[in-house]
Amino acid sequence: MGGKAKRKSRSESEHEDGLCCCEYINQNGQRSHLAACLCDCADLDEACDGWIMCKPSEPQVWARAVETAADRFRVPWIRGAKKVDVSLIPPLLLLPICLHIAALHILLAVVILTSLPVLVIWYYHLTHQRKGKTLLFLSLALFSLGYMYYTFVQEMFYKSNIGWGHFSVISCGLLLTILFLVKAKQDPGYLIRSEKTTSIKPEASHELANGFQSVRSASLKEDIALLYGESQIPEKNWCNTCQLIKPPRSGHCRICGACVRRMDHHCVWINNCIGEQNHKFFILLLLLFQFTSIYGITVTLRMICRGQSIFTALLYCPGVYAEYSSSFAFTCVWYCTIVTAGMAYVLLIQLLNISYNITEREARIALREKTGRRILGGLVVDTGRYNHGFFQNWLHFLSLESHTARYDVTDIV
Repeated sequence: MGGKAKRKSRSESEHEDGLCCCEYINQNGQRSHLAACLCDCADLDEACDGWIMCKPSEPQVWARAVETAADRFRVPWIRGAKKVDVSLIPPLLLLPICLHIAALHILLAVVILTSLPVLVIWYYHLTHQRKGKTLLFLSLALFSLGYMYYTFVQEMFYKSNIGWGHFSVISCGLLLTILFLVKAKQDPGYLIRSEKTTSIKPEASHELANGFQSVRSASLKEDIALLYGESQIPEKNWCNTCQLIKPPRSGHCRICGACVRRMDHHCVWINNCIGEQNHKFFILLLLLFQFTSIYGITVTLRMICRGQSIFTALLYCPGVYAEYSSSFAFTCVWYCTIVTAGMAYVLLIQLLNISYNITEREARIALREKTGRRILGGLVVDTGRYNHGFFQNWLHFLSLESHTARYDVTDIV
């Protein structure tokens, strides 16, 4: 068996090494060429024929056509063409175009800056229902940071409107924000099966779409319970997908396909779960982003709307549309204000949840099962289960584990 596996891996590596820069292995495991990327797609032909002949096509046909097109969207590279995630493209193209068009007139600014959040919220609900991963939100967040910083330097610093002090504060804030973004994208506290439980042979198994192995959970639960001297494992402490015992407050993420210790939620903006190990970095990320964004907005408004208060300048800035340079900077300020307000709401909910020692996942479950009550105008859900007072709750949060080692279920059985 070992020799066959080695020969198979060697043949696969030779097969991949033989690809030219414009060739790739498609989703069917066949060699294909970029010049023929639009050919030989029966689903695309069927969908187009139905559209031309005004015949309704099944949603599965369009879904397969989109999946095939996404698989063939590649760029030439050494040892074969590399796949490019299509969700990375819209922010890179649409954001600069929309902001430049919005800077032409105030009515265009109102329409575009109102439509952008609506489109983002709509796409979020669409991906949330499908429980699928996407890089669109992460690429939008990163490109927004980079593009707003570039605009700030171009319009404010290079034109000598601000000094080195403001430039240094904004630059340091951006670097620290990116640093904590990297830290927040690390392991949130994924649970793995122990060596004892993995040695148990299941009666039957099959492979799931997310790559995890599913077995007869009832039989395995009994075997694991007997292994650790337990009579039975409660249903709420057992994950049928990961086939392991979940510790208290942990949860299974259907997007990541894994169980996370003290899971809070899956954040689409960083494309990662928020759990025990990275929750503190996530809060620091939000705080640094708020400080840097508000500071940049304040400095920019003071330069383009001189003599006015910050809140007044956001709503009324005479002569700002007289020059395209100032109108574009004003449009970017409003874009930053909208994003900052949205992130401020997320930060507020996070701080309130920490103060009451509840996670977003626990709040959703409490509302669904009607075991919690809304307080503070509905901003937070209090179950009273883990709430030990404001100071004790924050001490508990600040003392969460921050090491990078993965958790073993033998530690929590």
